[in-house]
Amino acid sequence: MGLVIEDVGVDVTQQNITESLADASVTAATGTLLAAGITGLGCYLPERVLTNDDLEHFVDTTDEWIVSRTGIRERHIAAPNESTADLAERAARLAMQDAGVGPEDIDLIIVATCTPDYQFPSTASLLQDRLKCSCAAFDLGAACSGFVYSLVVAQQFIATRALRTVLVVGAEVMSRIVDWTDRGTCVLFGDGAGAAVVQPVESGFGLLSFDLGSDGSGGDLLKVAIEDDPTVKTFAPIAPCATCAGDGNLPPSAALNGNHNDSDGNLPRRRIFQNGREVYRFAVKVMGESAVRALAKSGIKSEDIDLLVPHQANIRIIDAAANRLGLPPEKVFINVEKYGNTSGASIPIALYEAREQGRLKHGDTVVTVGFGGGLTWAAGVMKWVNKRP
Repeated sequence: MGLVIEDVGVDVTQQNITESLADASVTAATGTLLAAGITGLGCYLPERVLTNDDLEHFVDTTDEWIVSRTGIRERHIAAPNESTADLAERAARLAMQDAGVGPEDIDLIIVATCTPDYQFPSTASLLQDRLKCSCAAFDLGAACSGFVYSLVVAQQFIATRALRTVLVVGAEVMSRIVDWTDRGTCVLFGDGAGAAVVQPVESGFGLLSFDLGSDGSGGDLLKVAIEDDPTVKTFAPIAPCATCAGDGNLPPSAALNGNHNDSDGNLPRRRIFQNGREVYRFAVKVMGESAVRALAKSGIKSEDIDLLVPHQANIRIIDAAANRLGLPPEKVFINVEKYGNTSGASIPIALYEAREQGRLKHGDTVVTVGFGGGLTWAAGVMKWVNKRP
């Protein structure tokens, strides 16, 4: 891929560099950092709902078995022609409208996803074009921890005055990387997208502290890998493969993840591999510990938490994190029963729903915490900003 880059736009680039350096020097001289917080939220869930009863038709499971072990009753599944960028765009537009910002206001787009439409270009670049923004854009890969990671990156750019408005999106089509013959994983995941606009806010509000971490030695415990076994089903039980059906309307993410067969059914596919027992042990331990560390950095005690918004992976993991923090049920937001595990989208979707239900009020202390493949973990402590009356 050899390209000759012509010398164009040098003056504009130099101007941008000069302005950024000037802003940085102001920060260095004053020693002040801007507070940054969420000023707009949006979410999108695909129309199709797959219930536990539906799953009984093609995998050995029951509603009782799934609910007792995960708390999940149903999940949303993207249509065959819906891509990750489609979901991200719907959520992003709602968040921008909610924050009262236009495409010209966005300085950076970060998309947290482990189901990108292509290996490259990034889903964030596709989203940037659809929204007609003139800004930098990149994907961030931290699996289910990705949204909190992205929120921290956005906060750092704003705190140092390098940027003013960052669009953070968590978007996933997990149904395209699931083995629909494995009841240990196929019952867990759903599709969806959540988005947040991050901007400067009043001092003492927004993201106050965070804790990020990774342990690559556990990478094999939860991963997406190539599966060469033609008997593995990845998408067929959910909807007919558009390519195989002959309409040629396959979304790019389905092509990337190999969710359709060739004439012999032999295309390699990407699918989730999970050591459920070990991942559960890791999650139960790290979710509570990460939240405790983030709280310590902010000087806030667990009893002062108004709402815990955890990654919606499994009700037992959520309960363990809440118990570690000594929180009663009314201080924990849970929607895993409706959506399952939407990976990087789960926390922004939960934040959106919590706000819509009146459970996020101006000045509330909100803790978000998640874990994911990597293995990764992330927690953030926020003083909530609510521009609505």
